[in-house]
Amino acid sequence: MRSVDLRTLQALFDLAPDVAFFVKDSNGRYLTVNQSLLARHGLRQPGDAIGKRPADICPGEFGRIPTEQDQRVLRTGKPLVEHLELQWYRPREPVWCLTTKLPLRDKDGRTTGIIGFSRDVRAPMQADDIPQEFASAIARFEEDPAEYCSPGTLAERSQLSLSQFAKLTRRIFGLTPTQFIVKTRITAGSRFLLETDKPIAEIAQLCGYQDQSAFTRTFRVATGLPPLEYRRQERLLR
Repeated sequence: MRSVDLRTLQALFDLAPDVAFFVKDSNGRYLTVNQSLLARHGLRQPGDAIGKRPADICPGEFGRIPTEQDQRVLRTGKPLVEHLELQWYRPREPVWCLTTKLPLRDKDGRTTGIIGFSRDVRAPMQADDIPQEFASAIARFEEDPAEYCSPGTLAERSQLSLSQFAKLTRRIFGLTPTQFIVKTRITAGSRFLLETDKPIAEIAQLCGYQDQSAFTRTFRVATGLPPLEYRRQERLLR
């Protein structure tokens, strides 16, 4: 990709503060970053990231996980599309993101780099624009994530068809219904981990998981850390 293209893309994504944009080379090193990505890592200028991998600018699992993601995309040529994960702004503010990474290819089809972005999950609507039944169904689930809940259940409580519910969930949260359910349960789990000393098995039940292993797998995919390590690291920083 030509340098003028990189500059244009960087300038474009600098206008999107809720999107962390990047281009990386064949070794997963940053070639271009926007201001939002710098802010997430507490960096001042692009030169603090250019030529480095995520693991070089973000310690622990939160640098290792995206670096390994990059290597998989580069090795397999398969994109990562709208992967729901928990990231942090410095100093350690939790932000849910949907991350997409696409392989860049040369004229012979060989993977030469990665282009991608992480988009903050947020509601782009005013509260008055949200149907009351939908809001009530969402609030009920957020208050009690231990209760059995599926996209169909939430749609029924919202007095919407499944397709209508999915469209509204995507519009408000930028998530599919299934992604929203995972986000809600893992957010509740992270709160229990930080605010209580409850064992993991009990937290899993409180968050709607049938067993501890299912909760642990999902939590690690979303946050990059197993629950006990997440609790330990976050409490050290408080």
